Amino acid sequence: MLAQREEPKKKSTRSKKQTTKTNEKKKAKKKERRVSTTDPEARVMKMGDGGWRPSFNLQFAQDTKENFIVGVGVTNVGSDKSQMLPMCAQVLARTGVRPREWLVDGGFVKLAAIHEMEAKGTRVYAPVPKPRDEEDDPYARKPKDTDETWRWRRRMKTESAKRKYRQRGAHAELVNADLRAWRGLQQLPVRGESKVRTVGLWMALTYNLLKWTKLVPMPA
Repeated sequence: MLAQREEPKKKSTRSKKQTTKTNEKKKAKKKERRVSTTDPEARVMKMGDGGWRPSFNLQFAQDTKENFIVGVGVTNVGSDKSQMLPMCAQVLARTGVRPREWLVDGGFVKLAAIHEMEAKGTRVYAPVPKPRDEEDDPYARKPKDTDETWRWRRRMKTESAKRKYRQRGAHAELVNADLRAWRGLQQLPVRGESKVRTVGLWMALTYNLLKWTKLVPMPA
């Protein structure tokens, strides 16, 4: 049996101040936003396949009756948590009607946004996050809950709310799949947030026009 000789440990010559500076630099590097070298307005985001690529967060809002696109949003932030209120405001501006119900996935869940949506009369249907403690009831009122956010928690506990939320996939994912397969959403040919928004609007317009031709009978 071979045994490796243990070398005497050397005392570190680094001071506590140097170690603190190194740790601060590492933390700053972690917080540093990833920027694309080819598009200053894009951000390198983690993709569904696990890779990292320069991207924009392009979002669409649809009505659940006819599946028309009624809102187009573009940001260079990977998180969706701050996108619920701007998209709802856009839908209101475009249609003149405040949505009575709003279906979003768990990435959009932010208590402040849900509070404002509920306070203005829009019922939010979004999954309640699982608590860290498995024994904690996710539907029980939390210390940071307002009456509005607690109403959302109680609603999502019901079977009727869960059935309604399942409609989201049949609408949002259908539109996303169509845009990826037929409108070129997989890879954008432009740079810059304003141009990406223009492409998103053209995609939405094309999709809506094709929907319209199927719903409205053409003159003979």
